[in-house]
Amino acid sequence: QLQLVESGGGLVQPGGSLRLSCAASGFTLDYYAIGWFRQAPGKEREGVSCIRVSDGSTYYEDSVKGRFTISTDNAKNTVYLQMDSLKREDTAVYYCAASTPGNGGSCGEVFAGWGQGTQVTVSS
Repeated sequence: QLQLVESGGGLVQPGGSLRLSCAASGFTLDYYAIGWFRQAPGKEREGVSCIRVSDGSTYYEDSVKGRFTISTDNAKNTVYLQMDSLKREDTAVYYCAASTPGNGGSCGEVFAGWGQGTQVTVSS
């Protein structure tokens, strides 16, 4: 059974950092892309970052470029999202999902994910 479980969220002050983890089971990451998405209250879910695991190509949404870093640990079948210089507008539920690889490091069609997500709250 394909499953991805997010963890690592929490409450952090503006300017702080968090590292989110996405643990995959039921498949290996090597042939796919893994993306991080977020949904803020009253807003649609949006793509934040994606990584094509086979070659490490990455994609970042403009608002997180230079602040977020996506990476993989293939031995642990886990994808991470290091979030630095967090802003209040980063507050959202963060989800990870597996997809077919898209152009460059972007995500293609999602085929697994949309679990419970992990809440990130940036507030003083």
